[in-house]
Amino acid sequence: MIPVARSRAVLVGVAAVVALAGITVARRADGPWVDPAGDALYAALVYVLVLLVAPRLSPWRAAGVATAFCTVVELAQLTGIPAGLVGHVPVLRYALGTTFNAVDLVVYAVAATLAALVDRTVARARHGSPEPGVAVRRGD
Repeated sequence: MIPVARSRAVLVGVAAVVALAGITVARRADGPWVDPAGDALYAALVYVLVLLVAPRLSPWRAAGVATAFCTVVELAQLTGIPAGLVGHVPVLRYALGTTFNAVDLVVYAVAATLAALVDRTVARARHGSPEPGVAVRRGD
């Protein structure tokens, strides 16, 4: 089976839309759903960025890498280093956060899994392939 690469242009567009949605939620939305929604969009953005680096990665591996990255960033918040960096460069709040919340770890895993499911579904619809990293042989 021959790997099918994702279009980097499409990935950049998706990343821009997800980042814009995340910034909009963080700056304009209000209510108890804002924090989990922002975390979910963060994990989805990391998922897309992983694919920009490795476009032939399977959805499940990309979700695993995205979840692991988000988990490391969240655990780093326990050290106080991200909060210190945000104190010097406030825009880093969007990438590093400042306060550890264990619930965020669950949100990251669920959001990365949902991103993988969407990715896989889109790939099947476009290519008839079971996953973006796998092409279907026809005529054998």
